[in-house]
Parts: sequence; structure tokens; C-alpha cells
Amino acid sequence: MSEHLHPRLERPNFEIVLLEPEIPNNTGNIGRTAVATGCRLHLVHPLGFDIDDKAVKRAGLDYWKHIDLQEHPDWDSCDAATDGPGWLLTKHADRTIWDADFKPGDRLIFGKESAGVGEDFRRRFSERHGDDRLIRLPMIPHPGIRSLNLSTSVATVVYEGLRQTRSNTGL
Repeated sequence: MSEHLHPRLERPNFEIVLLEPEIPNNTGNIGRTAVATGCRLHLVHPLGFDIDDKAVKRAGLDYWKHIDLQEHPDWDSCDAATDGPGWLLTKHADRTIWDADFKPGDRLIFGKESAGVGEDFRRRFSERHGDDRLIRLPMIPHPGIRSLNLSTSVATVVYEGLRQTRSNTGL
């Protein structure tokens, strides 16, 4: 993992957790969203790119240096570094983000672009935190649509969380 000197948010609105992200442009865009919404970004390795990749920084523009970024070698270290059960985004959930009761500081956990979160991870998370912590983005049933872009998904969930919590961060 690379070493970065990024500012630390005292009380982030949410902890955005990306499990093994693969596409640098998505991660850069999510970084911009994190800065714009007062969220901390956690990247769980392995990554599908070098964090210093130009595509990450290009997508993040000049916001990249302002991101409260933490990298973790694996999920267990990320889990230990963040509080609370949070919410696991998965297309296999029965509940949608509209059913979630978001709280300031919640973890919002997203899987990798190509596969989401694995069945084993989802099962272990559910056993530990409950099925009600598995949520999905609502989409119309259509055989050609499996999921949304990761960056789009993160932004949608973060803004729904901010709407629910009516964050007092000047938004």
C-alpha cells in the first residue's frame, strides 16, 4: 500500500468502504464525492490498479489531496478500524436504501465492479450484523440491467444517507 498524507475528518458523515475496487476512474470519482460530502474513503486491498495511477487522480481532479483516505490490507483490518455494522450494498438484498435507517458515521460498504461482494462475505456479514443490514439500490426489473456503475451507486447511497440524516455540514 502506498503512503499518503491526507487530511483526517474529525467526524465524517459516512465511512465509504470499497472492497477491492478495480477501476481507477471509479475510485477517483468516488474520492471527489467523498470530499464534496464530508465522507471518509476506505480502500480495501487488493486494488485493481496502483493508487498513484494517473486515471485515479484525473478522475479525482485536484480534490484527491483533500480526501480523507485510509487503505487497508484486507477486510478484517478495515473492520477493526471502523465502527458499527454499517450497510452492505448487494443486489441480493431484499431491502432497498429507502428501507435503511442511516445514521451519521455509518459504514457504507460496496463490492468490486466486476462481481460485487462474494456470497461468502455476504453470508458472514449477514450472520454477524443481520439481514436487515443488507440493502440494494432499487431498479426496475430488466433482463439487460444487472447493476449500476460503482461511482453512481456510491453517490446515490451517500446522498440518500445525507437526506435522511439532514447533515449539518453546510450542505
